[in-house]
Amino acid sequence: MAVSSFVPTVWGAAVLTALSESLTYGSDRCSNRDYEGEISESGGTVKITTAGDVTIGDYVPYTAYTPGQASTTTVDMPISQKKFWNFMLDDVDRAQVRDDGELIGKLSARAAQQLSNTADKFVAAQMAAGVAAGNQIAELTVSTASDAYDKVLLPLRQKLSDASVPTEGRFLVVTPAFHNKLLADSRFVAAGDATAADVRQNGFVGRAAGFDIFESVNAPDGPGAGAGKLIVAGHPSATTFAEQINKVEAVRMPDRFVDQLRGLYLYGSLVIRPTALATADVVGA
Repeated sequence: MAVSSFVPTVWGAAVLTALSESLTYGSDRCSNRDYEGEISESGGTVKITTAGDVTIGDYVPYTAYTPGQASTTTVDMPISQKKFWNFMLDDVDRAQVRDDGELIGKLSARAAQQLSNTADKFVAAQMAAGVAAGNQIAELTVSTASDAYDKVLLPLRQKLSDASVPTEGRFLVVTPAFHNKLLADSRFVAAGDATAADVRQNGFVGRAAGFDIFESVNAPDGPGAGAGKLIVAGHPSATTFAEQINKVEAVRMPDRFVDQLRGLYLYGSLVIRPTALATADVVGA
């Protein structure tokens, strides 16, 4: 892949596609991209306008009604996170690859995997910090499969239902250890052949208690003293996420037979519906 044949848009799209398949908290099944817009540079902001409640009343024929005032709130989501990748590719190494396209795919996947871990941890931290205080379950210990289901899944489900969160699309992100406990409970429906594509993407592992369940190693630490992990439940409408591969460049090194490839990845996230999230601080997860 010589510099002369390098196409930045193709490379950037390849990395972004691989990123989308690697994210869990930042995937479109756990957050939304409704306000992504155009991110031109780091330090910019995305304007988010949310609608308030509207007037609902009983209709009486031949009666005049005074319309209520529609309310909106605008907040800024800062695109504060900026990461780069930068590596060199020697002509000799490139010559040993039969298909340059295959090489691009492999390098894209590696770059995306490392970027996605960083971005996912950031989105998870935003969720942990932004969840409504009344939707937080204090530190508890989970030792068995029944504990996982009865002490965590069902109470989290109740928190979301009490907040009138839509049942369609609810998600739950768990640790590998917590997933292992769920596997021992017959109420957990593991993903089978019919959803194999889902399993390969975004960490989807199955369903239980009305949740699409995802596994991630990036679960935030719990706030309690027992070194627990935070199990996050919610709806994609709660958290918005915006990302962009902002710059992609290839430079021929003047003093060696090497191409240098580098790129800039920008992203930001914000919890806009705190009551559409719920968390549990779980020791033993």
